[in-house]
Amino acid sequence: MKKQMLFFAFTMMVIQIRAQDADSLWFVNNYTKKEQYISMRDGIRLFTSIYMPRDTKEQHPFLMTRTPYSCWPYGEGKFAEIWKSYRMAYAKAQYIFVFQDVRGRYMSEGDFQDVRPFNKNKKGKTEIDEASDSYDAIDWLVKNIPNNNGRVGVIGTSYPGFYATEAALSNHPALKAVSPQAPVTDWFIGDDFHHNGAFFAMDGFAFYSQFGKPHPKPTMEYGEGFTTAIKDNYTFFLEQGTPKNLARLIGDSIAFWHEMMQHPDYDAWWQARNARNGLYNVKPAMLWVGGLFDAEDCWGAWNSYKACEIQSPQTDSRIVMGPWYHGQWSREGSFLGNIRFGSNTSLWYQEKIEIPFFQYHLNGKGTLKDLAEAHIFFTGSNEWKSMATWPAKNTQVQLIYPGPNQSLIMDNLQPQKSITELSESIKKYTFLSDPAHPVPYTEDIHEWRTTTYMTDDQRFASRRPDVLTFTLPELKEDLSVGGTVTVNLRVSISGTDADFVVKIIDEFPADFSYPDSLKSNGKPYPMGGYQMLVRGEIMRGKYRNSLSKPEPFVPNEETNVKFDLPDIAHTFLKGHKIVIQVQASWFPLADRNPQKFTNIYLANPEDYQLAIINLFYGNKNQTSFSIPVIK
Repeated sequence: MKKQMLFFAFTMMVIQIRAQDADSLWFVNNYTKKEQYISMRDGIRLFTSIYMPRDTKEQHPFLMTRTPYSCWPYGEGKFAEIWKSYRMAYAKAQYIFVFQDVRGRYMSEGDFQDVRPFNKNKKGKTEIDEASDSYDAIDWLVKNIPNNNGRVGVIGTSYPGFYATEAALSNHPALKAVSPQAPVTDWFIGDDFHHNGAFFAMDGFAFYSQFGKPHPKPTMEYGEGFTTAIKDNYTFFLEQGTPKNLARLIGDSIAFWHEMMQHPDYDAWWQARNARNGLYNVKPAMLWVGGLFDAEDCWGAWNSYKACEIQSPQTDSRIVMGPWYHGQWSREGSFLGNIRFGSNTSLWYQEKIEIPFFQYHLNGKGTLKDLAEAHIFFTGSNEWKSMATWPAKNTQVQLIYPGPNQSLIMDNLQPQKSITELSESIKKYTFLSDPAHPVPYTEDIHEWRTTTYMTDDQRFASRRPDVLTFTLPELKEDLSVGGTVTVNLRVSISGTDADFVVKIIDEFPADFSYPDSLKSNGKPYPMGGYQMLVRGEIMRGKYRNSLSKPEPFVPNEETNVKFDLPDIAHTFLKGHKIVIQVQASWFPLADRNPQKFTNIYLANPEDYQLAIINLFYGNKNQTSFSIPVIK
């Protein structure tokens, strides 16, 4: 049997290789490549790679990506391997592919600026932004590339997703459809390098040690980032101790790192870099795409869509959220880590959503009558749901409260007497938070932050004394949760600052196992009792009332810490349990809080201190969790 499986796997690999060889030969025979410097309105030239169908009988649409990550490979005889991705469907439809190095990156001229602010009131030819650069590039393309149909689409994932958002603000009449995918949106509130003010140092350090290198002249290579002999990221970041030490290691030349250090709060500098600022009167059709388990830019996808809905209600704007890590919608989508989804969700998205979206708007083919406002995949039940709005109109908020013996009590789910008993007296849970032994974000040893931690088993955290784990009794029926979970913690701390991490968890039955028919990662794991992380988020306590104006805690005085978790879409199945964990560190995902009110970027080792944290419960005015339940 084992030999048969190995033979089958080998046969499939051979078939895939031959198919790719055939596709690559087709692409090279049917496309030609042109490299062009396109001048912007201020005279700066941006390097652009253009792949054009050899067919001259028809007019073709453009599909453009603007990127800070390089138009590689360089040279008109060298082709990007479009045939290795689902973008080959666009090639078969005779699209013109455009890739452009953004200003100041790789082979483009000019000065690069991270998340360059949108300038609504640009004056003359000296004021530019990414929207104006997009306009100028599109304008040149439609006027100079032969056999084009005058229709342009822009697509991009992650940082290129930010540039897709900015392109949508260009107002060029040829731009008809834009798909920002996992778009960088706000690097202080919820994307990449900060969550509610907490610094995600592990990602920031790994990224900027390479990406942030200065390159005053165009170059094809950026070199490697920081390397260390320590391959355990928990140990490495704990040994560095403070952000000041990381700044010393990364060096003086990484400009944006040091700019971040100069803006510890959500001030005007950060607010200008909120990509939602320009989402008014958006002209092209928008398809926002993201992953429920995107460790980098989950927040941006949800919140850019919501901002566009509010600020530009006339825009044809839709959202798709699948059960994916960062960019997984372009890869295999049947599983993530130990969690299986029952089908290739990525392929479904590509064939049913994205390709029809661009075909309709750029080629005038097909119909969008089946393309709903929101296509959201609900994990747990493993089903796509098509909705006219997001959140769904049939959503009701239900409150969950901590109870005695680390239980949870939910309104409308348990007998009313439970709530009455709960309100008889106010009680508290207490734990000690030690910065020298922070709670790890995952159980295993890793050199780099994993793509799977957002569905990881949380049983390891349940065993720690500095993690409060609350459990709802076994569900008697399925419970679908869709939307924003709001956390309202009633706490006191012995110091003047602390972080608060809240995790929503699905605990599987003790005898649970997946059927062998569901595709997996091929790594056996005991799924009975699995505590699947559905959503987790951190709040830096000093920003509990304002991200712009931090406030110290008064030691041992009760106060509220209220914040939102990024939206979730999950069905807790009958027989499962809802688990909520509360802790004060999530390391090294987020940097350690010294638990002393200070500018943490300038903290010294002696500033880090123990803190006693109390979580109060006992009536409806105490700790609660607002859960959006779909009826």
